[in-house]
Amino acid sequence: MQARQLEVFCMVMRRGTVTGAAKMLNISQPALSQILMHTEDQLGFKLFTRVRGKLVPTREAEELYPEAERIFAEIGALRRRTMDMRFGRTGLIRIAASAPPAMAIVPKAFSAFRNVHPDIVVRSLIAPLDNVVDMVRSGDAPIGIVMNNMPRHGIEVETLGNAELICVVPEDHRLASQDMIGFADIQDEPLISYRADTLPGQLLAGAAEAETLAFNPAIEIDISITALPFVRDGFGIAIVDGLLPWEQFPGLVRRTFLPRLTVPVALLTSKDRPLTGNHAAMRDCLRDACLKVLRVGSVAR
Repeated sequence: MQARQLEVFCMVMRRGTVTGAAKMLNISQPALSQILMHTEDQLGFKLFTRVRGKLVPTREAEELYPEAERIFAEIGALRRRTMDMRFGRTGLIRIAASAPPAMAIVPKAFSAFRNVHPDIVVRSLIAPLDNVVDMVRSGDAPIGIVMNNMPRHGIEVETLGNAELICVVPEDHRLASQDMIGFADIQDEPLISYRADTLPGQLLAGAAEAETLAFNPAIEIDISITALPFVRDGFGIAIVDGLLPWEQFPGLVRRTFLPRLTVPVALLTSKDRPLTGNHAAMRDCLRDACLKVLRVGSVAR
């Protein structure tokens, strides 16, 4: 399967229709259909069938798709890399981060890095945990920073510190007058917090169970910043990581949550790809920035 055929196959799998795939690839529907038919002829089996007018992947297509997506991502990374070289941006730093460290740590690291390397381009990518891991593994982003330090194949995981889980409440809420808030205080409150299958969600569920109390978010989130509009608009209170500068958002106050639980902040690099000098310098800036952010957070408590 050639690169263009791979691109067409993956896009049709993603979009589910020839029309949608053709639009994303900026080619005509007949041209895309022709590439698809030629691909099937070369492979010797069908990739899609039509059922009541809908395009349905065959079993062979479903089996091929995960590997095809991995290769497609690597080709995309190669294209972006060659584009950077074409425009003379060989001095390019690429960082992938989940939202909290991307907002709280990366800008401070960027500021320190640019003081020493003002001409280097920095590309900051915000993505969910699994996508950050994939980008580090493929080389699309040599550095990742996430809030999970579990071991991963092919990835060097360095724990930079730990961020406490805190409670964020509207400033006029009855709990805003308390310095510390526990599970017993929130049993009758609409709660905004992490899904049970996330690391913070698992920690909170276990801590609540140890107190024979409930942890049942009315609104489930994946990343802490998504709790902001819900708390601000009065939908409830939130238990989130304290990495973000919550006190800077008008109308909200942060309070210590008991029991004190922490989530790790980890830096990810590839075990197979040594960092360039510029990336190594940025890694050091991220280490320093993380320590400063966590220190400020501990003072805010």
